Amino acid sequence: MASGNGKLLRRCTTNGSPSACGHSWEPRHKMPKSTGESNQARSWNLSMLWFFTGAVIVFHLFAVFVVLPLYKDGGNRSNFPFPASSCSGNEQRTETSVLKEDEISVSSTSGSIPISMDSVINLDHGDPTMYEKFWRQTGNAAELVIPGSQTMSYFSDVANLCWFLEPEFAAEIRRLHRLVGNAVAVPDRYIIVGTGSSQLFQAALFALSTSPEVFGHGGGGRPLPVVSSVPYYSSYPAATDLLQSGLFRWAGDARSLKEGDKPYIEVVCSPSNPDGLLKTASVSSNSGKVIHDLAYYWPQYTAITSPADHDLMLFTASKCTGHAGMRLGWAIVKNREVAKRMVKFIEVSTIGVSKDSQLRAAKILKTVSDQYELEAAEDFTKLFHFARKTMRDRWQTLRLVIAASDAFSLPVFQPQYCNFMKENTLPFPAFAWLKCERDIDDCESFLRQKHKILTRGGKHFGADTKHVRISMLDRVETFDMFIERLSSIDL
Repeated sequence: MASGNGKLLRRCTTNGSPSACGHSWEPRHKMPKSTGESNQARSWNLSMLWFFTGAVIVFHLFAVFVVLPLYKDGGNRSNFPFPASSCSGNEQRTETSVLKEDEISVSSTSGSIPISMDSVINLDHGDPTMYEKFWRQTGNAAELVIPGSQTMSYFSDVANLCWFLEPEFAAEIRRLHRLVGNAVAVPDRYIIVGTGSSQLFQAALFALSTSPEVFGHGGGGRPLPVVSSVPYYSSYPAATDLLQSGLFRWAGDARSLKEGDKPYIEVVCSPSNPDGLLKTASVSSNSGKVIHDLAYYWPQYTAITSPADHDLMLFTASKCTGHAGMRLGWAIVKNREVAKRMVKFIEVSTIGVSKDSQLRAAKILKTVSDQYELEAAEDFTKLFHFARKTMRDRWQTLRLVIAASDAFSLPVFQPQYCNFMKENTLPFPAFAWLKCERDIDDCESFLRQKHKILTRGGKHFGADTKHVRISMLDRVETFDMFIERLSSIDL
């Protein structure tokens, strides 16, 4: 058969069907491709050649500079150039801490568990994550559902001096203090709620520095000195001088203040952060005002010897129940006028305090008190017993490590009778006030640079650089790794 251009076409005539030959009609000679099609094919082939060549080069570089060094290092993931992650249970954490010359950069995600023995251990902050275990085992006892229509108003109780204080929260605060016996919180004491004890501290400074007694003693002409005995809490200086107020200023060690008739404010942190010792006011003068910071006066940290009954006392949920993220604290105040000025400070600065956080805190405090009023409840379901056992075990472990080394030392505590636990007990502070011995002059740098342990140096507390503060409140994985690394230090 002839085609339209006169060329012959091959045809299979078996059974008269082209398909019987296994193929269809096709030209005897194929038409040559155009020049454009040939150039396009060559261009595509060159592109693919460059692509595969580049891929081979990249793979080779990756193998030489990444995989091979990692293999030679025995598979140590700490040297891997990308952030390493590990999954524990349902929680995935990323470790981005690296040590580079004289500087350690720590991940902004706080509270992450070190993933390897070469990880940076951050014990600088008092993040109370050890309490997570207790609250997990309580199940839904402390859960709270807040309807969308609830807590919408600014006001909680307009009849109360502290009009933004939720009544349920106030009731549970008084109930818990009665149960523990660590503070007098009778109805004629004013309870002021704040966004953590940090806000309450500044509210107290404002209230005391603007009192008529202060101005009557000649305090109106200059900022009042704010002092605390060394070692003092490291945040006191910054919190006092943050706004450069003309009402008050940080003046350092209380023992350096010359006693006289000039007004002042002394801050007494007891048990002390950082060293865990019980403290009283250092300055004895009728012209001074005192703020008692009792954040750690709970039975898991120290013996409850008597209910505190000072003019102005500060407490915080973070160190009581471990819920630092709620950002709630409370003050117990005797004087109505001081309480009014504290409320005014909070009213002007934040127009009150989160009602949602207060309702959650009320539920949590209620759960704590309820467990102690159930006579059949086991100790592991009781917050203070759980936390005290955890702290006791950690301190015993730490002291064994310190006793086996002449490189460090710790404060020596004396046992006291605890009215709450009904027994003699040693203090188990939230922080270890560690001292480097021998020729180590800068303990913070020594632990940081040589052993990747982040602590807070003594200079931040008005003390010498041979001391560091170490948090005892982290998760068990972090604490165990810290103990293992500390025990390996050999001078």
